[in-house]
Amino acid sequence: MRLSRRALLAATTAATALSSAPPASATQRRRQTGFERLAGDGYTALNGDRVGIVTNPTGITRDVRHIVDVMHNDNRVNLVAVFGPEHGFRGTAQAGGSEGRYDDPATGLPVYDTYLKSGRPLADIFTASGVDTIVFDIQDVGARFYTYIWTLYDCMEAAQLAGKRFVVLDRPNPVTGREAQGPVLHKEFATFVGRQPISQAHGMTVAELAHLFNGEFLKAPVELDTVRMTGWKRSEFYDASGLPWVPPSPNMPTPDTALVYSGTCLFEGTNLSEGRGTTRPFELLGAEGIDGRWAAEVNQLGLPGVHFREAYFAPVFSKFQGKTIGGVQIHVHDRAAYDPVRTGIALLVTAKKVWSGFAWRSDNWIDKLTGSTRVRTAIDAGAGTDEVVAGWQQELAAFRKVRKEYLLYR
Repeated sequence: MRLSRRALLAATTAATALSSAPPASATQRRRQTGFERLAGDGYTALNGDRVGIVTNPTGITRDVRHIVDVMHNDNRVNLVAVFGPEHGFRGTAQAGGSEGRYDDPATGLPVYDTYLKSGRPLADIFTASGVDTIVFDIQDVGARFYTYIWTLYDCMEAAQLAGKRFVVLDRPNPVTGREAQGPVLHKEFATFVGRQPISQAHGMTVAELAHLFNGEFLKAPVELDTVRMTGWKRSEFYDASGLPWVPPSPNMPTPDTALVYSGTCLFEGTNLSEGRGTTRPFELLGAEGIDGRWAAEVNQLGLPGVHFREAYFAPVFSKFQGKTIGGVQIHVHDRAAYDPVRTGIALLVTAKKVWSGFAWRSDNWIDKLTGSTRVRTAIDAGAGTDEVVAGWQQELAAFRKVRKEYLLYR
């Protein structure tokens, strides 16, 4: 793990709050994000560099000001560029979209588009922007196929190619950092929903992932600094942070969505609706022709921490737009006991059992989401939930050993 003198300074210097923010409570002072510590230390870790920041609407302070606006108005930091990921810097684009290149109306700063850019083309963007240091501050949700962690990876790789320093400002994993769960990606299935072999629910923060990427996957390590949080514990869910929730993407409206996402996003690889176009994406699942038999079947499994309600809904966009369909709603009643990946597999197995119309997407997108052909072929062969889950345990155990070396918090 490579930490420069500036990173050590940023990680160990005590901070109070943003200089222009209202006084923080004692609880807030104990729990601070990477940005709060960076700003509280007067941006010392940026050392007068010309700074560019990779961020989106989740890059906020406790009083919901965007950190780009805060930094732009603070003469202690020289912010010269913004880099927007999928959905864009200000978050106006839907899934699979971005905002393009423009000048931010609020600050006048140039905003560059990083979405689906990597390697030398992204490095050239960093070079053209004139920055010395690239800062990353985006709220993750803890799932391998959530693209912001691969924006992190691509930007780290491009920063190394461009000779730029990279600084990651840490934020909580909203679904805890207790353990890694689910299948591990096979490299031949690498895409933007999974660049490298990590587990489906990684149980890490973005700073921890950055050190993992730097130490295990990048061909050449970038000059990496991280500004850690204070007060965060691996067992904590997002509400313990005291931070306001801003949807990291249009279909991630609440922390409840993040709780189920690492399992139910697998339904993107099927012909069932994953709840896009409803007020409860990834909590509502269904299709035409499904009735109460699905909820009854999956409830009989007695999965820990969760109940399933027979539900009917009409998505306003995406699959089955404008049609009333049947399915289930997931109700998590014990977050600590709930296993989202195992639950997602159980839902796939039971959906295929009770609904004759079940089908995988024709492009086998499920293999990209799960990281190999194993889950799809096992379910097609009639495997039950336990058998499917058993199939990835050896690879998961190996990843957990590697992951352990890069954990920064207890």
